[in-house]
This record gives sequence, C-alpha cells and structure tokens, in this order.
Amino acid sequence: MHVYDTITDALTDLDRRGYNLDFNLTADALECKSFNLLLKPEEFEIEEVYRFEGMTDPADSSVVYAISSNAGSLKGVLVDGYGVYAENISSELLNKLKIHHE
Repeated sequence: MHVYDTITDALTDLDRRGYNLDFNLTADALECKSFNLLLKPEEFEIEEVYRFEGMTDPADSSVVYAISSNAGSLKGVLVDGYGVYAENISSELLNKLKIHHE
C-alpha cells in the first residue's frame, strides 16, 4: 500500500497506475459516466483505500477508493468527500464500501 500526503498525490499516482476512470456513487451502484456504465457491488472490487482528514477538522474527511471491475477490466477511482455514511445508498453498496473504509 502506498502512502500519500494529499488527495492530489494519490489521484496522480493511481492514474499513472491505470486507475483512469472516475466513478460516482448512485443509490445502488457505482456510475462511470464516460462509459454510461453502472457497476453493482458484486461487479467491482476495491483494491486500495486512502483516507485524508481536513487540516483543521478531522471530521472533514475524504476517502479515495481504487476500484477495478469484474466486467470489462476497467479501473478507476471513487472519491467520497463526506464519507460513505453521508450518502443515501443501498445496504449492499454501503457494506462493500464500509468493509474497506474501516
């Protein structure tokens, strides 16, 4: 596992290592808009997780997930600026992210 000082450092290195797609959370899947693709929790793996805390407020955290898909060999990142608990997402998706977040 790598150690990064900033989110920018993490994203730059992950991109260099082939994690080129941007994923977003939906209610029950990860969305990749550039491929018009939705990945259900069973269709992706979380390879790496990096947590960054705010400089003045540790509660102001962001999490970077390095994601690979079982469908199509796609690799990308999910940046969750508020933590997985702030989103209204399905229990399956929450559990998948939570296991790797803790």
